[in-house]
Amino acid sequence: MKYLLTSGGISNPSIADTLVDLLGKPIAESSALFIPTALYPFSVGPVMAWRAISGRGPNPLCELGWKSLGVLELTALPTIRKENWAPAVREVDALLVGGGNVLYLTYWMRQSGLADILPSLADMLYVGVSAGSIAVTPHNCDAEFDLQFLPDGRSDMAEGADKALGLVDFTLYPHLDHPEMPDTTLANIEKWASGIPAPTYAIDDGTAIKVVDGRASVISEGNWRLFNG
Repeated sequence: MKYLLTSGGISNPSIADTLVDLLGKPIAESSALFIPTALYPFSVGPVMAWRAISGRGPNPLCELGWKSLGVLELTALPTIRKENWAPAVREVDALLVGGGNVLYLTYWMRQSGLADILPSLADMLYVGVSAGSIAVTPHNCDAEFDLQFLPDGRSDMAEGADKALGLVDFTLYPHLDHPEMPDTTLANIEKWASGIPAPTYAIDDGTAIKVVDGRASVISEGNWRLFNG
């Protein structure tokens, strides 16, 4: 699987060009599925999901002119026969994974069975935004924040909150120096990264990490920093 891990979506021409390069063809000739699951723990989650799907959200992704675009809701998949949804996943060119609550997203990636098949999708492009990007790294930088939104009695969700799927070998901390996110200062990210046994990329909303054949490279029209674990 190839990865384009972003903080703020397809937010500038450099990231857009990288998306097309990784697809190997124009967006208008490419199919995708969008995963909004990470948004639902929040009180305005349904509105945020609709905005993202309809291309009215703050992080450009669904509105890029895809040949075809569907919605893959992970919480529904355990009630559906795998043979009815897995082929649809395997047939698209890209999975678009939106932002929100990392812990909730990774829980349902595992529960749905999607996490099990992701490593087998060698030719597919995984495009993450914020939580969607953090989800495939080894460590969840948002664990403390995410835990606030768990329903009562769901200790199974809380177990291993600081761990994500580990499909790439580095950790990602998005929204570097975002004015509405006080925890994303460079100093705070450096402090967090000092306790992580893996390289950590701090990236702003104008930056993305491209991963092909396990090799990561930075695409940026903004600011970023790499801390070695």
